Amino acid sequence: MSPISVEELYIFHRIDREVFFRLVIRLARNPAQSLLVMAFWLWIESIKYPKFITKLVGLSDPLINTFANEAVTGLRCLEMEYDDTPESGGGLPLTTILMQEEISLQFFRQKRFTIIVGIRCVLNKICARIFTDILQYLLGSANTSTSISYPSHYRPLVVPGFPHPLFGTFTIPPINFEELDLFDPRIWITMHGYDDGATDDDKTMFLTFSRGFPVTKEEVWHLFTRIYGDCIKFLNMGNGNINDQVLFATMVLNNVEIVDRILNGMHVAKFRLNGKHIWARKYERRDYI
Repeated sequence: MSPISVEELYIFHRIDREVFFRLVIRLARNPAQSLLVMAFWLWIESIKYPKFITKLVGLSDPLINTFANEAVTGLRCLEMEYDDTPESGGGLPLTTILMQEEISLQFFRQKRFTIIVGIRCVLNKICARIFTDILQYLLGSANTSTSISYPSHYRPLVVPGFPHPLFGTFTIPPINFEELDLFDPRIWITMHGYDDGATDDDKTMFLTFSRGFPVTKEEVWHLFTRIYGDCIKFLNMGNGNINDQVLFATMVLNNVEIVDRILNGMHVAKFRLNGKHIWARKYERRDYI
């Protein structure tokens, strides 16, 4: 098979590139924020709503701007504390119309960690490759024309606004045809969940138990597999205290979607097993510092 060129990659993603160009050039929106909006739209296409961006491209710039504002409203919910996240179902009325299915701010709350991992993966696997020349022109190119060209390489370019507190780093690498894996299906095929971008930290729950009510590893394993099926990758019970009772555990799940299913939009989920309480929340590394 002959090598696939970057130009062919751009052609394949021409509609995504046109919408991004309109966001950052014609509408002069913030580049980092626009990358997150595009990553969200690409991710949402991959899980349930194909051709969403294709529908956007035929709209006027003011309408695309409104859709971008709705996406930003949703993305900001991911950064909010749980108590501050709106409980109402509203927030994205035009997006709901275009998708022909309701998508509310509750969607961002209930699928918080799945969305974060998905956007992070899309940013680095897709956006970093298909928007390179547009970002180079916007942020660092010496070219003063309004056209977008396809040079064979670019100098490294960091987008202001990254690293992001939720989505991490996003740095445009120099393109090297030997290093750029154009056969990676993730830059061509959109219908997948991007869970391969999740680390073990992304899929880890922190469990706590009540003092005086010992919980065994077998009980924890049985509880969660009974409710969520074969969901546990591994389970580490914490060190015992004075009475050798384990008071906490870390549970690494098979995929990040189970994290959202367990929490169901809450900061802490509460379970009861054999008269004992188990509390589950998302693991954060600082818990062990």
